Amino acid sequence: FLGEALRESRIEEALPVLEASLVLRRRYWPQHEDLILTTQASIGSCLFDLGRLDEALVLKREVYARRVATLGVSDERTILSGSNAAASMIGLRLDDEAKSLVRDQLLPAARRSLRVDHHLTLRLNERLATALGSDPKHTRNDLRS
Repeated sequence: FLGEALRESRIEEALPVLEASLVLRRRYWPQHEDLILTTQASIGSCLFDLGRLDEALVLKREVYARRVATLGVSDERTILSGSNAAASMIGLRLDDEAKSLVRDQLLPAARRSLRVDHHLTLRLNERLATALGSDPKHTRNDLRS
């Protein structure tokens, strides 16, 4: 909890606290994978905020892969993890990879399980638009596919 609170105002101090929290959670509560993945996601977000985008993406991909394996592609937490990974990809200018993830995996799952007007589905549409916007050959019809 302290690490999350620090992320709001003192991001540099939050990272070691979150990392220590992850070590403790893995040691004492290894059966609570959701708690571990949530902590990893927080570390990934912290790294992203610190500008350490490559490291953030590694963690976000790992969290997304574990969520797919444990919860399935249609769970809201899985979709959120995938959206976070896509944001990191866009930050690193990996727009083709982000487009593929969002368009082929995340948006279909979000539309099916969360519906088109859910905030996360809308955020995914925004991520896809951002990734498509980096390439002038794309049109509005690319958003509809």
